[in-house]
Amino acid sequence: MNCPGHICIYQSHPRSYRDLPIRYAEFGAVYRYERSGVLHGMMRVRGFTQDDAHIFCTPEQIPSEIERLLDLCDEMLKTFGYPYTIELATRPDKALGSAEQWKEGEKTLADVLNKRGQAFTYDAGGGAFYGPKLDFKLIDAIGRKWQGPTVQLDFNLPERFGLEYTGADNTPHRPIMLHRVLVGSMERFVGGLIEHFAGAFPLWLAPEQVRVIPIADELKTFAQSVVERLKARGVRVHLDDRSDTLNYRIREGEMLKIPYMAVVGKREAEADSIALRVRGAGKKQEIITVADFAARLEDELATRALKQ
Repeated sequence: MNCPGHICIYQSHPRSYRDLPIRYAEFGAVYRYERSGVLHGMMRVRGFTQDDAHIFCTPEQIPSEIERLLDLCDEMLKTFGYPYTIELATRPDKALGSAEQWKEGEKTLADVLNKRGQAFTYDAGGGAFYGPKLDFKLIDAIGRKWQGPTVQLDFNLPERFGLEYTGADNTPHRPIMLHRVLVGSMERFVGGLIEHFAGAFPLWLAPEQVRVIPIADELKTFAQSVVERLKARGVRVHLDDRSDTLNYRIREGEMLKIPYMAVVGKREAEADSIALRVRGAGKKQEIITVADFAARLEDELATRALKQ
């Protein structure tokens, strides 16, 4: 795990209360020898990438740092379109630290949530052995819950590693350590997104955002100009100028769940426009100028809209 590495960075220099909070984050490779019977696609693998972060702060800074992390988790999950619940996991049977430390830590987490008016439930005994935590449970499109972000209090590792900072009274003090992951396993998070959207990603997430389809060879030049103009706006666009029938190419685009297909005929080329087919709208087509379509895409991408 990344925790000892970040601790070593913290220990590389003397620290003052004026330096805190100190925040480190990284994407690190993690390996676990999962038994073959529990391996499951992207959802459970033996090697994965974890977004891991650690915050070193004074006890007085804990509430404000947790507030920041709750804001960050909320922004991320709303951006991806996930509703979620929060569980406050309390002291397990086997735990490090005193009962008083655990009680105080659990109260701090609960007080921050209550101050925000954030609903939560208790997961009795579900805390890590080194401290209480907040677990975010993502709710996908069919109501299943997945493990999401985690915010954990840790008063064990600072003690074990002898972490210190010089306080305002010019004496050594022990910092508090917060662990934070946003997506957990990148592989599992992407697998969850595929299931959540059933492969029909919103425009900003779609690997291919627009497919331009000319209906005849003589329209390839105009179709290519549409592609180049959209690429210049940062759109992931592909030109499908194969010799297959128009219906075949449109059907393939529908199967791939591409958000937009821009069909180009002679009339569209003369008017610098496209016949736009929107995913999920069936055979309905909308005639729109290339300039207006590009502006529409820019707006959807800038706002990270979840629906077309």
